[in-house]
Amino acid sequence: MLKYFSIFLFVLMGFSFSANAQFGFSHEVGVIAGPVAFQSDYGQRYNFDTNAGNTGMGIGIIHYINFSYKAECNCYTRDTYFNDHFKLRSELSYNKTDLEHLGEWVAPERTSFGAKQLRAMKGSTAVTNIGMQLEYFPFSIRDFTARTGSLGPFISLGGQFSYYNAKAYSTLGPLGTPLTTFPKYLTPTDNRPYGFSTEGGTVWSIVTSVGTRYKLSPLRDLMIDLRFQYFFSNWVDGLNPNPAIYKENKANDWLVWLNFGYIYYLQ
Repeated sequence: MLKYFSIFLFVLMGFSFSANAQFGFSHEVGVIAGPVAFQSDYGQRYNFDTNAGNTGMGIGIIHYINFSYKAECNCYTRDTYFNDHFKLRSELSYNKTDLEHLGEWVAPERTSFGAKQLRAMKGSTAVTNIGMQLEYFPFSIRDFTARTGSLGPFISLGGQFSYYNAKAYSTLGPLGTPLTTFPKYLTPTDNRPYGFSTEGGTVWSIVTSVGTRYKLSPLRDLMIDLRFQYFFSNWVDGLNPNPAIYKENKANDWLVWLNFGYIYYLQ
């Protein structure tokens, strides 16, 4: 994974310096952090306890290319719609979520052996993301930049390359036997011997978010955004019951991340 990080950072730095040298764009850097709700095969679909319980935290560093401003001359760029309404965001982030089965099928009144197996089954996933998003500001970026205390709402769309490290285990003992594992997770899936896996891997994802900035000072912004990230894999959480048999397992893994950020404008 270090190889991919190195390549990405090299390309990003090269692009940033090239853009600054040739077009005179300016740059912003920042940090983000906030709670993550991971939507996985643990727990019950559309269940509040599952959605509220399988949560974690994420952190990240972000970089923006600001097309509306030239840092080299302390002046604005040519006034075009793109320059005044778009920014390019690059990101390196990390989030981790502990997972368990929650909801109706593991309620305390459920005393079956299967319910005990589900309650004993635990997991976690740690995801490192690297990628880019194009952010669209419906109102003028220049107007937002000029007024302390102003708001700058935005929406974004982009892609990320992620490395995940998933773990699955049971407090009853090693998974993979009828004594410890709920039957649906003993069925082979995707050329794997079971419907669970403790593994690391890479995956692409699509990311979209909505949020706003608050102009704290001429060179500092606060930010809040709500992100939706959809992975092109169903193994990111370490569970994937055979979808040909278990029809409820119809969606890949995804997450919702509420970010709070601090952004500084480089001069």
